[in-house]
Amino acid sequence: MTGKSVPPYLRIAAELRERIAGGELAPGDRVPSTRQIAQEWNVALATATKVLTTLRQEGLVRARPRVGTVVAGAEGDDRAAPESEPKPASATASAAFAEAGGSAAGAADHELTRDRIVRAAIAVADSEGLSALSMRGIAGRLGVAAMSPYRYVNSKDDLVCLMADAAFAELSYPADAPADWRRRLEAGARALWAVHRAHPWLAHLGPLTRPMALPHLIAYSEWMLTALRGLGLAPAMMLDVNVLLYSYVQGTAVHLEREKQAAGDTGLSGEQWMDAQAAAFDALTTSGRYPVFAEVTGSFDAGNGYDLRLDEVFELGLTSMLDGLALRIGGADPGR
Repeated sequence: MTGKSVPPYLRIAAELRERIAGGELAPGDRVPSTRQIAQEWNVALATATKVLTTLRQEGLVRARPRVGTVVAGAEGDDRAAPESEPKPASATASAAFAEAGGSAAGAADHELTRDRIVRAAIAVADSEGLSALSMRGIAGRLGVAAMSPYRYVNSKDDLVCLMADAAFAELSYPADAPADWRRRLEAGARALWAVHRAHPWLAHLGPLTRPMALPHLIAYSEWMLTALRGLGLAPAMMLDVNVLLYSYVQGTAVHLEREKQAAGDTGLSGEQWMDAQAAAFDALTTSGRYPVFAEVTGSFDAGNGYDLRLDEVFELGLTSMLDGLALRIGGADPGR
């Protein structure tokens, strides 16, 4: 296909691929963000996202936390390349495959296992999010034929289920289970939060109304429901409490992935973004229309402002919910 018959995202990807192959963009250099691509080529953000996803699947670029999307290179070589002869794109892609723990393209498929596929997929999702995940991309990173992973995993949806169960297998509970219901719920919720912190993409799985039948997720529910057993709560109430605490962890963890995505799109850290918004916030707080907001935010010293820490917000919310549950268990009708 040539000319206008080529989809815009493929045309833009080809232009960026040429920049990488020609050395204009060296290993470690930032490539344009989705917003920059949208502005430079006058396309929608969705199209810009497909451009970067295509280049990631080819192993040419990768996401770096708090930096953005950069040209892939050998581990530890995320800096501009010297002004000698530039590496061809194929060499850059091979280095990216090696970084993922696989061999170069053409490796024997008999080395492939389901566990290896799942571990490679988790590594992709941890660093780049679920949107960057594809069966073809995983095959490329592992250096095997494009269709080889399908011998071990039926589809991308099945792969995501395997990834999620492997992640939930990392849930770590106290060796001596607390007898007190509250301490047991705290331990379970904190374990779930730790896993979501390690794998932020977990927060973007299916909705609560469509639960996933995963052994290690059911094991988590078993831990939480055991804490509520014997308190006189109706079965529906027990499940509601389990869902409430799970959704609270999931809802808070969503912002971990969103922050990573925002950092990649804009190239700005959270602190840098807030600095860029300072004038807009100052205009709002000095307008006189929001006196309480102005009073609260104005109470911080210039050099000691408010820092939003999700771990602290999580603990505040968990404590508040369990305080309310304690009142419900102690004084309300458990049968609803």
